[in-house]
Amino acid sequence: MDQPKLRRAFSQPTGSVAVSILALLAGILLGVGFFTFGYARGASYLTDDPAACVNCHVMRGEYEGWMKASHRKAAVCNDCHTPAGLVGKYSTKALNGFWHSFYFTTGWFPDRIRLRSRNVAVTEEACLKCHAAMTQGIQAIRGHNETVSCLGCHSGVGHGN
Repeated sequence: MDQPKLRRAFSQPTGSVAVSILALLAGILLGVGFFTFGYARGASYLTDDPAACVNCHVMRGEYEGWMKASHRKAAVCNDCHTPAGLVGKYSTKALNGFWHSFYFTTGWFPDRIRLRSRNVAVTEEACLKCHAAMTQGIQAIRGHNETVSCLGCHSGVGHGN
């Protein structure tokens, strides 16, 4: 068989390669979606129910601590761990959900879960918003000294640690 015939025999039209790649990507996305919303109970994360956080066993300690803490009567997970507003709330939940599932699936999470800087900022803002009457002085100090942090002194308040 000469070279041109050989190339034609093993090549597909460009359009069908693109369709095959798109079909593969769609299949992967669909599979991940079914896994997330089926086995991993992904729809529960769209709610404000704190029990959704226990779907992942590494969060059990935080949930049990919250159940015993004083904040249980005043706040659910989303009140402290997502920003106000629909877009902010669900974009944060999506971003955190992706990384939580990634680390949980790979097993690369630390034994003691820690907030990342973005989530620290979200939580700090929640503290200052809910406790505005008593934190006005703190907010004034923060304008001059960024190291003043609610979580620096009160890191265990929300989870009773």
